[in-house]
Amino acid sequence: MPRLPLPSRKFRVFSRSTYPEYLRIAAILRTETVGGALLLAATAAALIWANSPAAGAYFRLRDLELGYEPWDLQLSVGHWASDGLLALFFFIAGLELKREFVSGDLRRPSRAVVPVTAAVGGVAVPAIIYSVIVWNQGAEALRGWAIPTATDIAFALAVLAVINTHLPAALRTFLLTLAVVDDLIAISIIAFFYSSGLQPALLLAALVPLALFAWLAQKRITRWYLLLPLAAATWVLVHASGIHATVAGVLLGFTVPVAASRRDRRHPGSSAGGSITSGGTTGDGGGTGMAARLEHLLRPLSAGFAVPVFAFFSAGVALGGAPGLTSALADPVAVGIVAALVVGKAVGVFGATFLVTKTTRAQLDDGLKWVDVAGLSVLAGVGFTVSLLIAELSFGPGSAHDDHAKVAILTGSLTAAVLAAVVLKARNRHYRRLEAEETRDDDGDGVPDVFQRSDQDR
Repeated sequence: MPRLPLPSRKFRVFSRSTYPEYLRIAAILRTETVGGALLLAATAAALIWANSPAAGAYFRLRDLELGYEPWDLQLSVGHWASDGLLALFFFIAGLELKREFVSGDLRRPSRAVVPVTAAVGGVAVPAIIYSVIVWNQGAEALRGWAIPTATDIAFALAVLAVINTHLPAALRTFLLTLAVVDDLIAISIIAFFYSSGLQPALLLAALVPLALFAWLAQKRITRWYLLLPLAAATWVLVHASGIHATVAGVLLGFTVPVAASRRDRRHPGSSAGGSITSGGTTGDGGGTGMAARLEHLLRPLSAGFAVPVFAFFSAGVALGGAPGLTSALADPVAVGIVAALVVGKAVGVFGATFLVTKTTRAQLDDGLKWVDVAGLSVLAGVGFTVSLLIAELSFGPGSAHDDHAKVAILTGSLTAAVLAAVVLKARNRHYRRLEAEETRDDDGDGVPDVFQRSDQDR
């Protein structure tokens, strides 16, 4: 991770962003909150079915193979969910990453330094804690070092919805930005540490449809019957090359332009027939870019279908009752994951944030205290979707360590969620006052007064 240049003058962390950015993030969080509820429901359904008298039907469905063998695409249903459906999840992550670095908070060092540093700390400390705990268990157990490094934004938001907390805009923005940077690190880990049998010729061949997709995107040619076949070809070739197929989704997302074209700015919301990005405008009436419109179109599909289906086929573990649960959690791999999620994430995120403020000219924004940062740091220990994927890549689907890792991911995430709920709920009255301030519009111009004051300060 390159070192970020720090501002020379004093700056505030966890400060409010602009009002259009506030609206964008609020829309994303609403979608992800609904997705988080579906994610929890899918997980519960999988666990109930996998531990019911009809468990055999669940595992037969998960292991049913479909596809075209000559292209190395005869995969199980569970494999299709992890490699295929999650490619859409990572495509959204790629779009979001590019938007954040091009036009979002991450383009400004004063706003990027804290979430980037916190994300790095939230990856490094859990990985170290896990590795220390399983150090004497052999190389196979050590392969799971990256399992507890990811934060699941949908799961975390579902927790916030359940406890009915009213996080102020600055904390919600930080949580989302932290998760975005977390995704970038997780993608890099998957690409570099969990790829095997690399086929350079096929990887180079994948660049051809990827380049054509990028060319069409840069030309704002959004016909679905042109883009989808090229995206599918890129995915197939990356999958065959030995690189995990979800990386194809990120690469495709990176090629999509963020800025609105001149035509979009002149005619916001217009689009040619057959386009997959029709509609969408910014809060100020200007046209949005292709990345924003694709994200608006596909995020509900990712959060509402792709991720819950993946969770349904990945989270089903036959526990064998209380003795089986106890046995699973006694595995040092499981102990390491739980400790890393609950303790490592909190220490890593909080410690890195505290270190930034004490070694630079940064300070917490007015109205926030370190207990708020602590609550959010504990909430970052809710790791699920990417953690389940890395567990399968580390140990192989259906292996003993894989099953124990899934139990540990659920246990650690739920423990972190409960602890975060206790901390954040205690501050909810204060958060309500901040939320009321963020919606107050005394001059009736449609923009809350607090954001206008923030713009003047900037």
